Amino acid sequence: MPTISKIFPQILHIQSQDLKDKVMNCWEQAVLRGDWIIEDLERMPFSLLTTGHDITLAEHTRNVTDCSLALGEILARAYKHLFKIDFDILTAGVLLHDVGKCLEYCRRPDGGYVVSADGKIRRHPISGCALAAEMGLPESVQHIIAAHSKEGDGGYRSPEAWIVHFADFANFEPLRSR
Repeated sequence: MPTISKIFPQILHIQSQDLKDKVMNCWEQAVLRGDWIIEDLERMPFSLLTTGHDITLAEHTRNVTDCSLALGEILARAYKHLFKIDFDILTAGVLLHDVGKCLEYCRRPDGGYVVSADGKIRRHPISGCALAAEMGLPESVQHIIAAHSKEGDGGYRSPEAWIVHFADFANFEPLRSR
């Protein structure tokens, strides 16, 4: 049976054991509350807004995490005199940026996926942020989750939140526009 750390091996980049444990617990709770099993993360779509591909929530999360960490390294070197990137916070935030999709989506009886009742009133940045708060994750991680999508437009974004925002859209828009 897969575990969160097997599905998201980038979690090992988090230095703080407490933060690592909270990230894993947040994913486990999202899976449980959404009535999924861990294996479903490798099957459920990362988006209901794109078609013609089979990219899963787990694959998307790994890809956005890899992009965020690479971009973070480049920006940390280029702008170290202007701001510091907290890589534990960046890694935790990007790994959890779409955790709310476990609550936003549900499976139809025919095996397809649709927006859940909860998802119709709270998109995944909101439900994911609320779950992260409940699980005791730092406000800086909650901020990344809440601000990574259009919900963060027009407001403050930390450097880590900007990185996740751009990495997420770099992994979404090319699929939507093909």
